[in-house]
Amino acid sequence: MNPNPYSKTNKTMVIGSGVAGLAIAIRRAVAGDTVEVFEAAGSPGGKIHQFELGGYRFDGGPSLFTQPEYMDELFRLAGKNSTDYFRYKKMEESCRYFWSDDTRFTASARLEDFEKNVEEALGTEVGQIKQYLRHSEWKYDKVGRIFLDRSLHRSESWWRKDVLTAIPGLFRYGLFSSLHKFNKSFFSHPKLVQLFDRYATYNGSDPYQTSGMMSVIPHFEHNQGTFLPNKGMYSIAQSLYELGQNLGVTYHWNQKVERIYHNDRAVTGILVGGETLPADSVISNMDIHPTYHQLLPDLPLPRQLQREERSSSAFIFYWGISRAIPELGLHNILFSDDYKEEFTAISEGRMSADPTVYINITSKVIPGEAPRMGENWFVMINAPHHQDQDWEALQPQIKIHALEKIRQCLGRDIEKDIEVEKVWTPLQIQQDTSSFRGALYGSASNDMMSAFNRHPNFHPKIKNLYFCGGSVHPGGGIPLCLLSAKITSSEMDRS
Repeated sequence: MNPNPYSKTNKTMVIGSGVAGLAIAIRRAVAGDTVEVFEAAGSPGGKIHQFELGGYRFDGGPSLFTQPEYMDELFRLAGKNSTDYFRYKKMEESCRYFWSDDTRFTASARLEDFEKNVEEALGTEVGQIKQYLRHSEWKYDKVGRIFLDRSLHRSESWWRKDVLTAIPGLFRYGLFSSLHKFNKSFFSHPKLVQLFDRYATYNGSDPYQTSGMMSVIPHFEHNQGTFLPNKGMYSIAQSLYELGQNLGVTYHWNQKVERIYHNDRAVTGILVGGETLPADSVISNMDIHPTYHQLLPDLPLPRQLQREERSSSAFIFYWGISRAIPELGLHNILFSDDYKEEFTAISEGRMSADPTVYINITSKVIPGEAPRMGENWFVMINAPHHQDQDWEALQPQIKIHALEKIRQCLGRDIEKDIEVEKVWTPLQIQQDTSSFRGALYGSASNDMMSAFNRHPNFHPKIKNLYFCGGSVHPGGGIPLCLLSAKITSSEMDRS
């Protein structure tokens, strides 16, 4: 391990090595802290993990990579060349879309080609796509950064000039309309409405309930582009871990933190393996619910967290497919015929019989991910968070529904081509990642006030107790987790 060249002043303990935990460790090491990371699992990454099965390599967690500038920023901050640790490429297409009536088209990275493909497939002019995406970009520039780039829990954040000038235009942002209604105001074709409704799922929400503000999300994918790390998604976690090592961060694997100690005014340390370790600052990258329930049992869970709705989860099949399916690309969506019913089912805690199926196949882009002629399929179905469902009993039926959707949309029966299989259920997600009820994004964003109800990146009463990651501000997903670490580090610099 290379010694950290920075002076050491503050002893900082980080609980959890998800993307935000890895990123905050880097930022605090650069700031001069002595940093130790404690992880209950045996390797870094949190929900980002990898495994091999029968010659197929799978990325286990997030499969979409956008806004790589937040990764690059960490390496620049540390004075390192990012390409020495991490390389990625921009994709020529963002996604391929399929419906059971044989409609299909590709969302190319070039917007002109995207619109042309849609017009040919739907038989209608769709010049609204560029207009929609221009509005999405404008919305992000005007108000998106207000919600994402700084704490919402400091009064000074709201007295900035950019915030005050944005407030009069709130109705134009779609804040008081559902995403579905907002999309219907732009698009007349129901398939385009459905396509842009799906972005609600990027934070585990329901397009028929979540705010039209979520129409900002397509900006990242279509205006800025989608990317793929050269060595797969797990290399995001691996590269951040290696950078932290080179900055002198100490990592403790298979070390579950049991308690965060404080004296009612400030943090004093943590309990690990029966040993009390003193600390000047503690940062929890653990889901906020188990952080309070398990590590801070003497502190009440904030009331807004007790009331908040959990985000959706996912039921994931990892399939090693013995032959190539040329119709599919890296990212693929096979849409439900009744999108409304699918989200009604999720809200009621059940699986739809006609699910939307997402298929990610990294072997389409990265050599060696699968045996010759084979493909590594990551097959994800939207699911409710865990509420004591018997997922093992549900698995056969969920698989039948997924295979039927594939048959409807591709005209192929691929069950006989499945060589290896593994599943990840909402219950297993909860058990493996300490995500409360297996919710992928912490709280859902189905309420207009959801962004404000997320837990802040600091504790309002306990000095030097901080939080980062997908269950706190600003939310889940790789870019937001990296931003969460940035906001948390800024909060620490205030003290």
